[in-house]
Amino acid sequence: MKPRPALPASSVARVTDTALLSLARDVLRAQPFSRLVGADVSAFGDGGATLELPIREDLRQQNGYVHGGVLSYAADNAITFAAGTVLGPAVLTAGYSIDYVRPAVGVTLRARAEVLHAGRRQAVVRCELLAVDEEGTETLCALAQGTVRAAGQGSPA
Repeated sequence: MKPRPALPASSVARVTDTALLSLARDVLRAQPFSRLVGADVSAFGDGGATLELPIREDLRQQNGYVHGGVLSYAADNAITFAAGTVLGPAVLTAGYSIDYVRPAVGVTLRARAEVLHAGRRQAVVRCELLAVDEEGTETLCALAQGTVRAAGQGSPA
């Protein structure tokens, strides 16, 4: 299998099919916690997914920055959704790590994930977590990488 080149962010947005995006949004809305934080899927398809959520006061920690748990949630879901574009809809996060590089401040948190490698049952995915300000400028806040596995029959849910 030839290695798959990483998709630039602009490619992920271009290849998003309207029907697939609608399905991805329905799946995300089925998650109570995703509804609680106001998350939405803004791009989905061809090895990539982007989740966005509004930065609200109740998602901040004591110093006014977006709480690290919110960034971690966004990374986990974006990683899993991106993997689902190549492994199919029944996927589970096997594990991920996250490195926080600067505090997240702005109006929107954007988690942009892309598949780096995929086999038949497993994918490795990278995710950039970006704070977006009022002008639309993105600032990198964290980087995550995870492994996602296809959930076959008999897999624990």
